[in-house]
Amino acid sequence: MYRLAICDDNQTDAAYLQTLLKRWAASAGTALNMESFPSAEAFLFRYEEDRSFDLLLLDIEMGQMSGVELARKIRQENRLVQIVFITGYMEYISEGYDVEALHYLIKPVTEEKLRTVLERAVQRLDSREKALCLSMSGTVMRIPLREIHYLEVRRNYVTVCGQEAWTVKKTLNELEKELDGSFFRTDRSHIVNLHFVRKITRTQVILKDGGELPLSRKFYEEINRAMIHYF
Repeated sequence: MYRLAICDDNQTDAAYLQTLLKRWAASAGTALNMESFPSAEAFLFRYEEDRSFDLLLLDIEMGQMSGVELARKIRQENRLVQIVFITGYMEYISEGYDVEALHYLIKPVTEEKLRTVLERAVQRLDSREKALCLSMSGTVMRIPLREIHYLEVRRNYVTVCGQEAWTVKKTLNELEKELDGSFFRTDRSHIVNLHFVRKITRTQVILKDGGELPLSRKFYEEINRAMIHYF
């Protein structure tokens, strides 16, 4: 069961989305609990009572608060919910990077494109609780993959960096096997979580917190393709 919210001030568009979603759920054998809201403010009122939504389909052009503004508020305390923007204007697409939108759907939404986005969303939702288990001094630490910014190897030790840092005597290759598709090796000594990447240059990966990781030139094109696929 996945909880999904549609936020659109156009009732006709919202009803059309619900029809497509029900059709997809039936064909995929997936249970959806859907709610529809006519404004960003209406959704926020509901969200204060219940924050267990898995996926948000947000119209961008709405009343006083836009879908992008709503997404920014949600992202202040929720990094897991999947956000899909729906818009009739291509110029809004660049605004989605700050709120880590899964995808944009251009109106009129087609059933094929919606299905592709929903499949990606479900894949992310099913893998969001994957974790790296590290054994240190007789204690096993379970670190959710979504909390890891990058991994760095020095000699025979790997440091797993997030809000905290954990160092274990392992090889980078060993730990890489336990990661998912959101991680990318930038050179022989580093693996980065694409979720935390702000910018890519020919020689560096710039993180959202300002950190910098070296990037092997041979991986420049590949990491750009990975970013496009991931987002």
